[in-house]
Amino acid sequence: MKKKTRKPIVLLVDDYPDAREMYAEYLEFSGYEIVQAGNGVEAIERAIDSHPDVILMDLSLPVMDGWEATRRLKADDRTKHIPVLAVTGHALTGVSNNAKAAGCDGFITKPCLPEDLVGEIKKALARVDAGDKHRRSGHHAKVKA
Repeated sequence: MKKKTRKPIVLLVDDYPDAREMYAEYLEFSGYEIVQAGNGVEAIERAIDSHPDVILMDLSLPVMDGWEATRRLKADDRTKHIPVLAVTGHALTGVSNNAKAAGCDGFITKPCLPEDLVGEIKKALARVDAGDKHRRSGHHAKVKA
């Protein structure tokens, strides 16, 4: 009997409902389950509640921005393992480095094509899978002297 695999869960964080709806439809069509949040506080709550496989984090958000939400997610043992991909319209030099410093695992400049977003999600999930396999294989074990 074939084991049924679950759809990867993507937490989509953007303060513009139209952008969330557009990306959510495409990502659902592409085989992902979507959880949505409109600000950084909601993003943290949804991440804790839904255990997403990857988070798409807009950096310019109301209530709590994506920078702070990412820092808090990466500081929390319940969510620190979840890859966070920064999605922003700020293409200024240094923004991607600042996003990485805040804990983002990748950086996507808006506007981006939905298929490019799917490609970045697949890359992030592949890195997680590779890390899980590495940990399960015992390569992380300490060498005894």
